[in-house]
Amino acid sequence: MQVDDTRFLFAYDRWATRRILAASVGLGGTSWEAPNAIGERGLAGILIHQLGAHQRWRHGLSDSPETPRPEKGPLPSIEALSESWEQEWRDLDAWLDGMDDAFVARTDDGVPIWQMLAHVVNHGTQHRAEAAALLTDAGHSPGDLDMIDFAEELARGTSRETG
Repeated sequence: MQVDDTRFLFAYDRWATRRILAASVGLGGTSWEAPNAIGERGLAGILIHQLGAHQRWRHGLSDSPETPRPEKGPLPSIEALSESWEQEWRDLDAWLDGMDDAFVARTDDGVPIWQMLAHVVNHGTQHRAEAAALLTDAGHSPGDLDMIDFAEELARGTSRETG
């Protein structure tokens, strides 16, 4: 895998997560804040965990001493969570801009970095699927989240995500 492939995966991740966040707007507090909907987490808990994992992987692969744990704080509003995601994407873009093919081919404990990065996106897919099920049950379906839908939008030039 090359760095451009990694950028594509993270652009898809952003596109799909934005769809989840947009579908969450206007959701009642009980639906947003309820715990134990899927495992120990509810919708807000799932999405804040997804953000925290995203941040921790980026920080870890950057050799940053910081270990973000947004899950440890109070549940944010959808607006505050969306703002946190937008900041994470700005930070991710800056990090990806400094990445090259040699970096993604490097290994850590025998695992290529590109596989770790693919894991971050795949981890997000799991949690978006959980969130999408909860949103659909609440009458706020995010619509299709398939990677091919994103790729087709890119091909048509209708996606605002560029990676």
